[in-house]
Parts: sequence; C-alpha cells; structure tokens
Amino acid sequence: MKKKVLSALLTTAMLASMLVGCGSSNEAPAASTDAAPAASTEAKTEAPASTEAAEPAAAEEGKVFNIYCWNEEFKSRLTDHYPGYEEVDGTTGKIGDITVKWNITPSDDNAYQNNLDETLLKQADAAADDKIDLFLIEADYALKYVDTDYTMPVKDLGITDADLANQYQYTKDVVTDSNGNLKGVSWQGCPGVLIYNREAAKAVLGTDDPAEVQKSVSDWDTFTATAEKMKAAGYNMVSSVNDTYRVYSNNVSSKWVQDGKIVIDDNLMKWVDDSKKMVDAKETGTFDLWSDDWSKGFYPDGKVFCYFGPAWLVNFSMAADESGSIGNQGGWGAAQGPQGFFWGGTWICAAAGTDNADLVKDIMLKMATDDDIMKDIVVKDDDFVNNSTVMDGLADGTIMGKDDKPYTSTILGGQNPLPMYIAGVKTLDLSNLSAYDQGCNEEFQKAMKDYFEGNCDKDTAIETFKKAVCEKYPDISE
Repeated sequence: MKKKVLSALLTTAMLASMLVGCGSSNEAPAASTDAAPAASTEAKTEAPASTEAAEPAAAEEGKVFNIYCWNEEFKSRLTDHYPGYEEVDGTTGKIGDITVKWNITPSDDNAYQNNLDETLLKQADAAADDKIDLFLIEADYALKYVDTDYTMPVKDLGITDADLANQYQYTKDVVTDSNGNLKGVSWQGCPGVLIYNREAAKAVLGTDDPAEVQKSVSDWDTFTATAEKMKAAGYNMVSSVNDTYRVYSNNVSSKWVQDGKIVIDDNLMKWVDDSKKMVDAKETGTFDLWSDDWSKGFYPDGKVFCYFGPAWLVNFSMAADESGSIGNQGGWGAAQGPQGFFWGGTWICAAAGTDNADLVKDIMLKMATDDDIMKDIVVKDDDFVNNSTVMDGLADGTIMGKDDKPYTSTILGGQNPLPMYIAGVKTLDLSNLSAYDQGCNEEFQKAMKDYFEGNCDKDTAIETFKKAVCEKYPDISE
C-alpha cells in the first residue's frame, strides 16, 4: 500500500511541474486533481488507510513541531488563541519545550501542494526533527490526502466522536475517507450568504432590510428578475458569473462522473443559461475571481449589487480595512440568497509518522472543539467557527460578544448574520463530492467563459469541457 501511495504522490508532483499555470490561480490548483482519483482508487481497493497511518507515536515527544500550510491564517489563529504559544519570529514559535517551525508556501502555481507532496514522499525516512507533524488542506483537494495513508485517522490520536459532537456534519464529510475514517478537523465553518450593497438596495428595492431584500433574491428566477431592475439603475447584479457558480455547484443532485462518464447536472446547466442571459443583458461580467475588475465592486463606484461568500470573504477579502470601501463604511448587508452553499475552509490533518502526536491532538482539540477559544475567534476575528453551541449562542444572544454585548458585524452595518450562516450550513449536502470535482469545476467554468463571451456556441463549449476533463482524467470518458 505504502509504495503505491508513494507512487501516486510522486505522480502528483510530476504532473504539477508539467501543468503549472494551466489551471486558475484563484481556485485550488489543477495538478492536485490529476492525482486525486489515483490516490482515491488505491485507498478504496487496498487495505484501509488507517492500517499504516496508525503507527504508534514515539514514547518521547519530538522537540521540533513542523507545520505545513499555504498562508498565515492558521498561524495567526494559533498565535492569538492557543494557550502558551510564544512567537519567536515569522517562521518559528515555541510551545513549552517544543520548537514550532512554520513551512508556509503560497498556493500559487501549485507550489504548496508540490512542496507538501515532495516532503510527504520522504516522510518515512526523514529524521525525527524533519518529519511533518501537522499540515493543512482545503476542501477542493481534500480527498487527494484524505484517501491515502499519509493522514492519520483522528481516532488514532485519541479524539472521540463525543469530542466532535458540536461540529457541523459537512465539515466532517469533507475529510472522511472511503473507509469511513475521519482524517482531519476544522476550526471554521464556511457557509455562505448573499452579501448586498445596502445603498443599492435602498435605491432600487426601496429598503435595505435583510428580510425584505431576501424576497428579491429568494430563488434564481427572482434573482435574475431583480438583475434587470439593478441594471436599469446602473448596477451590475453581481460582479461576475463566477460569483454565483459555487452556489449552483454546491446544490447539484449528481456527481460529475458516473460509471466512468461525465455527467453535467441540471443545476449547472441552469447556471449556464442564467449566466448567459445576464451577460448578454450586460447585468454582470465574466471576470475571474480575485481580479482587479472583479473587486471594483468593493467600492461604491464599482456599482455592484451583491457578492456571494462566507464570513471570511466579508471580513478579510472585501477591503473592509481600506478607507472609502463599502465594508469600511458598514455598507454591506447579508441575506440568505437563493440556495445554501459553502466556500473554502481549512482542515487540520495529522501526518502519519509524526513524533508529536500528543501535541497534534491537543491543537486539534483546543482550536476546533474548545468552546471558549472558538468564541474568542468569532469575537476577535469575526470568523464563523465549527461549533454549533457557540454559534447558536452568539446568534440568539445567549452568548455575548465584544464588551459583553450581543454579537454584531460592523462591516454589515450592525447586523448579526450568524442566524443566516447557521441556516445555510444546515442545508448543505456533500454526498455528491468526488475526487474529480476540482478539475471538472475549473474546466467547466473555463469552457463556459468562451460561450458567455460569444466566442463559441453552447454545444462547442460543452465539448471543449469534456475533452479537457478526459485529458486531465484518462480513466473517464465523455
């Protein structure tokens, strides 16, 4: 099993080096998806992943704790909230007598996954102080690592179902392998809402009250009708068709691949038809997420009515700290939107072979299950945490926020969006997740952009998509 998994990861690294720049830099890298089915297949056909992952930890804890991640988000969480953590410098910390080493490699051009894969390949033979102890993954490529023996089942760390009883089920589903083993935990939940421009709502809809705004975006047909009104008033409904894609794609009724063949879900074709109508009517653009054109709507002059996203988008990605932005002025509001969805999230995984299993366990328990710490993350960082008790309490006011007052969001004009996030997270169904998702989603959006922009007809775009997917995944056919 080990050799086969090593081979799968080596293939990943090789493919990544050949495919740099082929996928969108805004989503999870394309190379990761090329190897995902291979790793997943091995896990399903061989002995359970936990067979080798459950290697006993060394009797004595290691002196160096190596963490692999792609940005400083988790580092900031650990620095600010983990008891006893001491920051030494930008790449080093201390927890008791243990030195914490941060290996942070940006995700651009697959760099993070390439580095992680290459290091995992050497894990078995690495010196104790060089072994990966803990690493982070995203939902878009979780199965690539979850369905291998490079990730330890959390039960092998001594973490029980009771410990995780307050976590949202979807966060567990994302990191459950094909044998039913939970392979990671997350401190955050990422249910999304519709984030609307209050000024535009008042000008066009006559109110910025969330309940009233929701009536104008309650389903996709109502949403597209409202887009016409927004256009007449000089606003784009959304900045880009890509803003709505995850909402549609999170609500499919079937997997991308069935019986070895590509299947395009009806809800995705509705996204295509709805988006084409809006593009042709000049009610939205086709900008890539994170581009300068896409983010113009963060400011009043950008004239964008709404975006779709979770708490991290509102609080960390919409220029709320910049003077003159809508967020800085408390000018956004939140409504439930047409459908529930999630976007992103970060999961903590224990690397098989760690010599710091006890510390991995403690970090997982404190950062992802401790009520006080998780409340502190919400209050100080405006994140949405993976703890139903804490979130329900902050939502209904039985748990207080800053200064012992009910929780509110300044960016959202004093609104408490937590009930909406909670309602959305309860509707999530991830039963149709598969190892092919990232590659299929990326290629579908890429092909449809040509259609939206008038460079080809719909049938040609679909054929282009299918051809690209079959090239990416030789084990499936059109």
